[in-house]
Amino acid sequence: MAFCAGYLALAYLAAPEFWTLRDRNFRTQRFEMVAHTPQGIAGDPINVGLVGTKKELVHAFAVAGWDTADALTLETAIEIGESVLFDRPYPDAPVSRLLFEGRAQDLAFEKPVGDSADRRHHVRFWQTDATGDDGRPLWLGAASFDRGVGLSHNTGQVTHYIAPDIDAERDFLVRDLSAAGMLISTSEISGIGATKTGRNGGGDPYFTDGKAVVGVLRQLP
Repeated sequence: MAFCAGYLALAYLAAPEFWTLRDRNFRTQRFEMVAHTPQGIAGDPINVGLVGTKKELVHAFAVAGWDTADALTLETAIEIGESVLFDRPYPDAPVSRLLFEGRAQDLAFEKPVGDSADRRHHVRFWQTDATGDDGRPLWLGAASFDRGVGLSHNTGQVTHYIAPDIDAERDFLVRDLSAAGMLISTSEISGIGATKTGRNGGGDPYFTDGKAVVGVLRQLP
């Protein structure tokens, strides 16, 4: 009887739970590792990931000296324009909407370079249904460096131009979080694939080794 009870518990409770967790682990999940503009144009590649809660992401970037980006509204769009035109600080300037698996970014962070929103490190993050080994959610992100403002090569709209070496921005972000003591570990997963002739949603060229670096955040008490 005890054997039967043990078998039933293992076969119908423990094993299904194990396989559910295994199937949700980010190492076994497959994603289209690129974001898209609302018009469906391929945008920035997914090149970074973090394992942690939303609160832990916000905390980690704050400790590392990054700001949470404002939502994009008419008011904030005017404010970022004035920041660029008149060289005014706007450390939490908005970023444009990009879609990953049909959803706009859940979080965005930035770190200005200089006195205006013209040049900045920035990253968008989307929470996925995948998890890390500890069961916390995986967030996938697209990190790039805004090197200036101009007209989109594709749409003619005012936009930021990104620096072509997106791997450098990925590595900068990971180093910043690591230097702030926010990462337990890092590992690599497959990204969009290596290319020297990539183009983002604004038509800006980029090159990459095609990998994404996933960091595991320190848990908050």
